[in-house]
Amino acid sequence: MSVVSDPGPRDDVPRHDNSSAVGPARTVAPFALSSSQDVFGLRRTAQQVGAALSLERQDQVRLATALSELGRDRLGCGGLEVSFGLVPAGRPTTLLVTFVWEDGPPAAQETLDLAAKLVGIEYETGPAGGRIAVSQPLPPETGSAAQQHARLAEVLKATSRSTEADDLRAQTRDLIATLEETRAQREELRHLNEELEETNRGVLALYTELTQELETTNSGVLALHTELEDKRHQLQEASEAKTRFWTNISHELRTPVNSVVALSTLLLAPSSPALTVEQREQVELIGSAGHTLLSLVSDLLDVAKAEAGHLEIHPEPVDLRLLVAHLRGLILSGHGHERVTLVTPLAEEQPRLVTDETLLVRILRNLCANALKFTERGEVRLEIDVDPEPSSPGVLFTVTDTGIGIPPEELDRVFEVFYQVRGPHQSGGLGTGLGLPYARTLAELLGGTLTLTSTVGVGTKVEVRLPDLGHEYTQPAQNRKGGP
Repeated sequence: MSVVSDPGPRDDVPRHDNSSAVGPARTVAPFALSSSQDVFGLRRTAQQVGAALSLERQDQVRLATALSELGRDRLGCGGLEVSFGLVPAGRPTTLLVTFVWEDGPPAAQETLDLAAKLVGIEYETGPAGGRIAVSQPLPPETGSAAQQHARLAEVLKATSRSTEADDLRAQTRDLIATLEETRAQREELRHLNEELEETNRGVLALYTELTQELETTNSGVLALHTELEDKRHQLQEASEAKTRFWTNISHELRTPVNSVVALSTLLLAPSSPALTVEQREQVELIGSAGHTLLSLVSDLLDVAKAEAGHLEIHPEPVDLRLLVAHLRGLILSGHGHERVTLVTPLAEEQPRLVTDETLLVRILRNLCANALKFTERGEVRLEIDVDPEPSSPGVLFTVTDTGIGIPPEELDRVFEVFYQVRGPHQSGGLGTGLGLPYARTLAELLGGTLTLTSTVGVGTKVEVRLPDLGHEYTQPAQNRKGGP
């Protein structure tokens, strides 16, 4: 057999489908199709070529069926020939089977559609005849292009003409093989279905188990929620009882303490009978203790009101210079350490601040008094400046001391009500444990924050940031009666 080149695509004929053109093929032994016997032989040859080129069984059957149908459709056309070739360019290599004829009717659309479902085809027709190219990609493990071409040539060389009976027998074998393959696939599908059913049963059992566990968990959560709700009510009742107790005690203590303070003031008045030096000192001590006790009672009452949400805010413009002067008088009147100095530097221009002046005095008084209490020597400094935080306009109050400091593990606990840091270095500075929590409560009530940093043996720094409530201030609020 001689090797010839396959004719290229004609420029004057249209393509049947949208499949891309396959490059030049290296063809082997084109032969004519002139009878049904030749079509039978074409089918058998297609199967043998497919087997030699390692096509799967189903691909062999699809290729043989497509070629057989196209051959029957083109049978009777003048000069009808078919050739097998390989297109080695690119991966994978493609088997190309080409039908060419010189004259005859166009190919049936039904046959072209059927073949296009099985293999890739290109259809060209024109006045000078027509061409159908069937392409089938080969698996990559079929060897090199030379090896593939050698196997193709060997198969085509050994191919003998077959009869219709041979073709029927071949089709019967194909059908039996297909049935066997179908039976195997059906059996595999049955096994898969059984495995799927077993998996479904396991999933259903797991779902049931998880549902039961979830219901049990939900029941436990519901019981816990009910218990927590009961505890919340109990805590709320206890908190309300504590607030009522503090309020009642504060009111009950205020009356006798006011009497003590008033009587001590009356005894020290110039119009009262003269007292000896010792008596005057004792009365002054009574008055100082009364003022201290009255301040403590007021703090307790305010804490109770703040926790109950009954402490009202009365914002008004604050003159910070007068506030500092008033604060120094309050603190220094009861300050007994000569080695500690209260420093209150003020800039010429003070920042603007609208807030509750009474509560602000109580915050700063508690912080400064607390700092003086735990500072043996050095200074306690109160600085006032514009808050550098860009979030909102406000004022930053900073109280620093050179006192004993607070251990790191105690920094969070100092804000607990009635809690005091214990230690021999504080044996002379015991208090109620209300100062810092009271100051933080009032600062938060005014919309601000209170933060504390401390180093043992170096000192403590407390920063109070208060927002300017000027945008909420509409008319001057009446001053409260009573001192801080």
